[in-house]
This record gives sequence, C-alpha cells and structure tokens, in this order.
Amino acid sequence: MKTYVSPTQRPDTETVVAIGSFDGVHLGHQALIAQLRAKARQYRVPCVVYTFDPPTRVLTQGVEFLSTLPEKLDLLTRYGVDETVAVPFTPEFASRPKEAFLDDLRTLRPRALVVGEDFHFGRGRAGGVVDLRSVTPEVVALPMHQVSGEDIKSTRIREYLRVGDVDGAGRLLGRHYDAQGVVVQGDQLGRTIGWPTANIQVPDGKALPMGVFAVVAIADPALGHDGRWHGMANVGYRPTVNGTARRFEVHLFDFSGDLYGQEIQIKFFAHLRGEQKFAGLDALKAQLQLDAEQARALLWDVR
Repeated sequence: MKTYVSPTQRPDTETVVAIGSFDGVHLGHQALIAQLRAKARQYRVPCVVYTFDPPTRVLTQGVEFLSTLPEKLDLLTRYGVDETVAVPFTPEFASRPKEAFLDDLRTLRPRALVVGEDFHFGRGRAGGVVDLRSVTPEVVALPMHQVSGEDIKSTRIREYLRVGDVDGAGRLLGRHYDAQGVVVQGDQLGRTIGWPTANIQVPDGKALPMGVFAVVAIADPALGHDGRWHGMANVGYRPTVNGTARRFEVHLFDFSGDLYGQEIQIKFFAHLRGEQKFAGLDALKAQLQLDAEQARALLWDVR
C-alpha cells in the first residue's frame, strides 16, 4: 500500500476517498472500507483513506490511541485499501478553516467520498457532510455501525480496555486487540522466581488493558516455533514488589532464548484476573502457576 503525508504527494488521478481517524480500524471502520472498495470498483479508480496521525481525539482530548500509525497502516493494507494519506494532525492543522480541508480533498480528485454520518472537520468542527458535496456530488454518509445493539466506537473500545475486558474490545474490533513493541531490559525479577518475562516497551500513549491475560506472541520466525508462542501477560504496577511505573511484561511458555531488542506483537485472548498485591513472592509464584495453567487451557487449540 502506498502511503503519503500530504494529498499533494500522490499522482494527479481520480480516486474514491474515505475520511476519518480510523483508530483501531474497528468493525465500523471496516464497514466504511467495504463501501470505499465497492465505489472504487464501480469507478475503476484507486481507493484512498485520508486519515490523521495521531487520531484527532488524542490531540484534542488527550485520550490514548488504539493503534500506532504503523499498526493502522498494516490493518488498512489487510482490509484492501490501495493508498493512505496520513496527515500529521497538529494544533496548526486542527485550527485550519474548513475551506482548507476541502481544498485538500479536491487535490485527491474524488469521484466519491465515504464518511461516517457524524463526520466534522475544520476549526471548531465547522464543516460537515453537506460541505463535502462541494468537492464531489457523491458523498456516502454511513450511520453508526452496531453489533448486538451496541454502537461501535473507539471510545467504547478504550472503556473496555480500561477495565481489562479484552473480549468486549475484541467484539467491536472484529479481532483480538494487540500491542506491538520492543523487548527491553527490566529488573529481571521474574527469572529469579522461575517466571522470566519479556519487558515490552510500547509507544507512549498506546492503550493497554490492565490485568493478567492469556496471550499469543508473534515475533521473528528465526527465533523458532514459527515465531508464535502462547503465554501470559501482566499489565500493571506490580504492587507485590512496590512498583511505581506501569509495566507490560509477558511470559512465553516453552521459550528459551534472548528477546532483547526484538520487535514482538502480543494478541490479548482472555482476561485471567486483575492485578493484585500478594503477601510475598511465594504467594505470587503460586498464583502465577495457576495463571499459567488457566492460560494454557484457554489457548490449547489456538494456532
């Protein structure tokens, strides 16, 4: 998939364009992409996503994001988007008048635009669906997508993650929630009690579920095991050892080797329990054994 940071970078050809933050690329976004691809086939032109980095609410409301830009681009590629224009969403960009954004869209020469019906843009959210028709007569405005009567929104997914409900988040995403980062050196306490962990550093602002989870880790296949391991993850502050900073640590079952510096993706499959403070390391070790047994049972048929 070709990616640009400005509409002026792409070739001067006709397109069909979908617009939005696409944070998490959840089921609602996927419905938007399906409409985008259908229109692109109809007009025999490339389908283009115009999106923002970071997502608009990260800048305007200070929320955590569900997908980094590389994660979002990977998902958009997976769902069949031909090109992405990922503009830097800065305070200066957010303060532009709606006419400037409309001029950006005209540069893309869209035969049709696809948006959510509540889409707004420009300084003070002054622009809306009606304004988009000054760019092209065909504007497809989709209503809020739902699953089992629940609105599918990035805000709702973040709420699920905040309480560790990865099942709820996955239901709205249409896949297991995941996080990707680099393995860095921690204090190596886990290996001293028989439960070595990979300490994963994710970009600042990445939303993570809190608690203990059954997970699948995906890494370089050169490490063996086809690059996939079952395991369990803890996201929290480690109160048993008086931790003060949030950590994201993963124990991989049946793994031996060095992961330092490796990029690793963690898919959250099931919530095992909330983080808790134990009376001592022996009580913690006993609980970790129970967690591992439960995680293995939950993941036994996952490939």
